[in-house]
Amino acid sequence: MSDDLKALEIQRERLYQKVLSFGDFRRGSISATFGKCGKKNCACAAKDHPGHGPHYRWTMTRKGKSLAQHLRLGPELEVVQKQVDQGSRFQKWYEAVIEINEKICRLRPVPEIKDEHELEVLKKKLRAKFAKKSRGK
Repeated sequence: MSDDLKALEIQRERLYQKVLSFGDFRRGSISATFGKCGKKNCACAAKDHPGHGPHYRWTMTRKGKSLAQHLRLGPELEVVQKQVDQGSRFQKWYEAVIEINEKICRLRPVPEIKDEHELEVLKKKLRAKFAKKSRGK
């Protein structure tokens, strides 16, 4: 095993140990919005008025579907903001784990098969697995 491969495996092990430190986290983002209520006599009806608010909303997308939750200013907003920040840190950690594993996979030696029969059996198995199946009409 090369020194580079061993060093990468040690790095990966250190990364894996960090996973327990994340605690509660969620994906998504928090935004502050302003809106006009539509009442003619309200101050928000003026052209230069930004509207009522800010109103805080946590949003995220899962499997192509958007989800949103209104948040109250105070402890609720603070907790969700910490969870979203932690989620961003988790995603960066996840990308680092994937990157280091890809490097390890490229460096890890491929086993050699010297027995011709064993090699043919493996090739047959792989062809069957990756062959494109014909579609019935």
